[in-house]
Amino acid sequence: MFVTTSNPSHRKPVRVAIVGTGAIARGSHLPALTALAAGQPLEIVAAVDVDPASVEAFCVEAGIAHPYTDLDRMLAEQRPDLVTLATPPRFHRDQTVAALRAGAWVWCEKPPCPSLEDFDAMEAAEGAGGDGPYAAIVFQHRFGSGARHVRELLAGQAMGRPLVAHCQTTWYRDEAYYAVPWRGTWSSEGGGPTMGHGIHQMDLLLDLLGPWAEIRAMAGRLVHDVKTEDVSTALVRFENGAVATVVNSVLSPDEVSRIRIDCERATVELTHLYGHRNADWRITPAPGVTSEEADAWRDFGPDVPSSHEAQLEGLLEDLRAGRRPRSSGADGRKSLELVAALYKAAFTGGTVRAGEIGPGDPYYGALHGDAPGWAPAGPGARSRNSSRLPGLSRT
Repeated sequence: MFVTTSNPSHRKPVRVAIVGTGAIARGSHLPALTALAAGQPLEIVAAVDVDPASVEAFCVEAGIAHPYTDLDRMLAEQRPDLVTLATPPRFHRDQTVAALRAGAWVWCEKPPCPSLEDFDAMEAAEGAGGDGPYAAIVFQHRFGSGARHVRELLAGQAMGRPLVAHCQTTWYRDEAYYAVPWRGTWSSEGGGPTMGHGIHQMDLLLDLLGPWAEIRAMAGRLVHDVKTEDVSTALVRFENGAVATVVNSVLSPDEVSRIRIDCERATVELTHLYGHRNADWRITPAPGVTSEEADAWRDFGPDVPSSHEAQLEGLLEDLRAGRRPRSSGADGRKSLELVAALYKAAFTGGTVRAGEIGPGDPYYGALHGDAPGWAPAGPGARSRNSSRLPGLSRT
């Protein structure tokens, strides 16, 4: 277990390694680690990438002492407390398992991995003693002051029961975006915008509304020459009775990320693109609600934006305390399960219920479920062997 003391100045430094040195590492992981290192004992001890030039340049720019091109060697020599994964999804399972078995906690970029089977293998490699190591998924949109405040309002039913919700991730991606080899394929990315883009807002919706019960869906390949979908829509019923529409698209020139929840006594709405602040939330009270109540609902407190930094700060606290972090285990799995269920509902035309996708179900081992017109063609198309390669940069 990671040993610490109550005095921050005497705490043992957390040793961190970054795996993958592409755009996600440079633009999100490294800045979050650097910002937090300014106020607590934290040291980035190594970086890993299969591209020697990339990892060397990354380490020089960031002042990291040890560049590696081999993950196992880095784990053996540096013994990090925390490994952050900024690599394509197809590598997450093997890299997460390797880090956990080496005793390191893991902070893994979304999408978590290409299948529920992979996620369950990752979770099975976590520590069995109750104090870790654990693997958390990067779902930064549920962190920050705005999401926390609204989650508390909904949990306490301050605005009444949630009734109707809308979850929208309508973005735009051109052909140059899909020229990156690992994008738009089931084997490397796991899915299309449902998996790679909309999962953030879907995760936030689940975090706000709680468990879902059933889903119906449609998916299409309307513009892009990809193996996955480029648009999906769904109807979701939650255990609390609320019903929601979900739209995921990479075909939408007017880009927006939006969640709206209509409760008995108010509507709460979040409109943003890649991250939100308090000002991005709006609460509209129903007639009859007093101004005092409405003002209390609209008091979000000090502004803490949703960000990698906000999530990582909590993860480091959990690591030092030896407790399971948010977005790990079942809490991290729930969004991937909803994605898998959306694909199954879309490709089969049926209703999918929570918990029905397990071992033996074709959608457990691959999100395309071997569905005609969607599954990769050819012998061995579902084999994982081709994905068991060293980590690549997430760009």
